[in-house]
Amino acid sequence: MALPEGAVWAPSAEFVEASNWTAFLRAEGLDGYDEMARRADADPDWFWAAVLRFVDLPFAAPWTVLRDASAGLPWVRWCVDGTTNIAMAGIDRHRAGARAGHPAVIWEGEDGQVRTWTYAELGREVDRLAQGLAALGIGPGSPVGLYMPMVPEAVAGFLALARLGAVILPLFSGFGAGALATRLGDAEAVAVLAADSSLRRGRRVPMKAEVDEAARQVPSLRHVVVLRQGGEAPAMQPGRDHWWDALPAGPAAPTRPLPADAPLLVAYTSGTTGRPKGTVHTHAGFLAKTMLDFQLCFDLKPSDRLLWMTDIGWLVGPIQIVAATTLGAALVLAEGTPDFPEPDRLWRIVARHRVSFLGLGPTIARLMARQGDAGPAAHDLSSLRLATSTGEPWDERAWMWVFRHVLGGTRPLLNYAGGTEVGGIVATNVLRPIKPASFNGPIPGSGADIVDDDGRSVPPGTVGELVMRAAPMGMTQGLWREPERYIESYWSRLPGVWVHGDWASRDADGYWYIHGRSDDTIKLAGKRTGPAEIEAAMLATGLVADAAAVALPDPVKGSAVACAVVPTAGQADDDAFRRALSDAVAAAMGGAFRPSRILAVADLPKTRNMKTMRRVVRAALTGEPPGDLSTLVNPEAFAAIRDAAATGTAGPPPSARPG
Repeated sequence: MALPEGAVWAPSAEFVEASNWTAFLRAEGLDGYDEMARRADADPDWFWAAVLRFVDLPFAAPWTVLRDASAGLPWVRWCVDGTTNIAMAGIDRHRAGARAGHPAVIWEGEDGQVRTWTYAELGREVDRLAQGLAALGIGPGSPVGLYMPMVPEAVAGFLALARLGAVILPLFSGFGAGALATRLGDAEAVAVLAADSSLRRGRRVPMKAEVDEAARQVPSLRHVVVLRQGGEAPAMQPGRDHWWDALPAGPAAPTRPLPADAPLLVAYTSGTTGRPKGTVHTHAGFLAKTMLDFQLCFDLKPSDRLLWMTDIGWLVGPIQIVAATTLGAALVLAEGTPDFPEPDRLWRIVARHRVSFLGLGPTIARLMARQGDAGPAAHDLSSLRLATSTGEPWDERAWMWVFRHVLGGTRPLLNYAGGTEVGGIVATNVLRPIKPASFNGPIPGSGADIVDDDGRSVPPGTVGELVMRAAPMGMTQGLWREPERYIESYWSRLPGVWVHGDWASRDADGYWYIHGRSDDTIKLAGKRTGPAEIEAAMLATGLVADAAAVALPDPVKGSAVACAVVPTAGQADDDAFRRALSDAVAAAMGGAFRPSRILAVADLPKTRNMKTMRRVVRAALTGEPPGDLSTLVNPEAFAAIRDAAATGTAGPPPSARPG
């Protein structure tokens, strides 16, 4: 296949022939991907029915109307009158027969301990857990928190709750009591599945104690089911608390068919201000969208071993459980972090467990690249078939490092962007060549577009707002008990159009690029950009391992660029260092975007899935309140940046100083 200018990978004829997209196109009698994409936009009912056929989503009662848009785009209903359950497509399909003895979950702890469950063993644990939870009164519509590290029991807990028809509340395993209470209280949770502790960087982190503290503020909470993980035994409240392995024995709890649009989970997102927003995902919608994204766009197969080091509290946690178990693939879980107890732990896990499908984000890539090329070179990574990423924009330097040193320059690195509310909107699919850090098109059926402030499509090379002109299957069915807030948050700015909150652009060849959150906009002298472009210019110098660019108030220009950067090992923080970074930004973006301040710091504030929280950086530099810090894995980074900014340890780059 011929490569467009700038592309570095193209699928071989053998790769295309074996792809899931090719099987889908043949099943629908289509000549090619472009024909399919055009038809998906023109006839979404055909497209989503075809996806359901290909995924083979089982229905206990068939749907009569695929898509009901009578209440308007924000409130589209899918598979009306149909009944199903996500557990029917996953564990129930594979626990017996050909996949029964196949690994379902392979777990490695931070201490090197390994546990493997087959599909038959996972099925038995789901049975036992569902029976015990049903005996406690958990059933259809019961909101239940899932507050656990990435261990096999988290998978069993997710599937058992789905089987019973409970509404799952995935909770970040690093949450403290306040963040737990906010989310559990908002959902009026009746139970929590929790670990007594988790192991992180060699230290036991209590979790049950945080639940106990949160429970004082959640009067609806009646039960806490506790998994023994080790360390000091937590206090147990009689009547409320139950050990995971000693739940009351109840009658059989078979999978309960539910209305197709019954809530499966409520995934909370955090904003700069206000309460977290609970995005609602349904049984049929979540499965259909997950399999479109992973089985088709990412080519996940039953033979794959999938590793994506994330957290149950981020959407990728539930997504990978659903994707792997629906296909009968093996899900590889690793508790802890990718660089502890040894810097190259991620590559060792890939080699040890023969991972074929690796998920990682740009920040993880930059973190591992800091260890040097010897890390991946020391391990046999030949099992990798492809890698995928999401969470934040790539810089080309980090993308190419993964492509060359992890994937050998021969296997694809696929990009994926969207959010908790919708899953994916744009992606790199395996049928087309790839340019570094790009997406080779929108996901079919999404109605994705890039528009200006008035909602008009922008031409190639122009940065605009990422939107959807359709309401695809799998997008959130509102915010939990807050319909007005849902409309105000996503549908009010451009009537009839979903405004996602990301800046994007596309080039003349049709490749798309994400430039960061539109609420992180940097606008100077009438020019507007996302921070990712500024950060990429600094990262390309090789002088910094990480960077965050934000806009600060300026008495003359209205706004000015300020940057917090993490220097590479051994790099001095001096005038020459800051001048080189400033000049690199000016050369790439123009003089208007030359930073007015560059602050060298030890770390940037990150979520557990390693997304940089720029609003927290901005608050630290301005002295404003930082908003919700509950999702940060390193809240101390905020205080460190704030203190460094207050002491004036870094001023404007020399080349930006007057005179």
